[in-house]
Amino acid sequence: MLEQRIQQQFFDSADLKYAAAEILSKPIADAVNTVVGCITAGGKVLACGNGGSASDAQHFAAEFVGRFERERPGLAAIALTTDTSILTAIGNDYDFNSIYSKQVQALGAPGDVLLAISTSGNSANVLAAVEAARAKDMTVVALTGRGGGKLRERLGETDVHICVPHERTARIQEVHILVLHCLCDAVDLQLLGEQENT
Repeated sequence: MLEQRIQQQFFDSADLKYAAAEILSKPIADAVNTVVGCITAGGKVLACGNGGSASDAQHFAAEFVGRFERERPGLAAIALTTDTSILTAIGNDYDFNSIYSKQVQALGAPGDVLLAISTSGNSANVLAAVEAARAKDMTVVALTGRGGGKLRERLGETDVHICVPHERTARIQEVHILVLHCLCDAVDLQLLGEQENT
């Protein structure tokens, strides 16, 4: 019984990934073009989210600044989820909903990209970060699920919405990490070209 339940988790995750592949390939490609344009113009990606999405923001930044699968110079990315002094100062002096927007105001520049991750699309601090990014003339790449929530309504024409077609948080997060790996792989492809077989 337990093993069957575990296997079902794998099957459900795989089924969603198959279903999402066709739906999400275009917005992921749009996100790649947006990020490559930003990076090649000397810009940076600021990433944020809560809980598992905070981990995804950090995972993404690590693969940009360090590397994904190929050797290359580091790419400019900052996870806004990591500095406990900044997070607790802003949370204490202002409120928790400002922890990312204040950082976007301080660190963001026109042409930069905000990678906004929220499985529900309703995280108040992520929504505030999106508003701050828009005020800075940044582009937003939003990773959501469940129809995109309030975040979908805040996006402009030049922003990119990658919305996983599912309601369950665990499944959405599993696809988000795949989306981020697709993004890293395709950015490397655009910057470095095809990898030669050795």
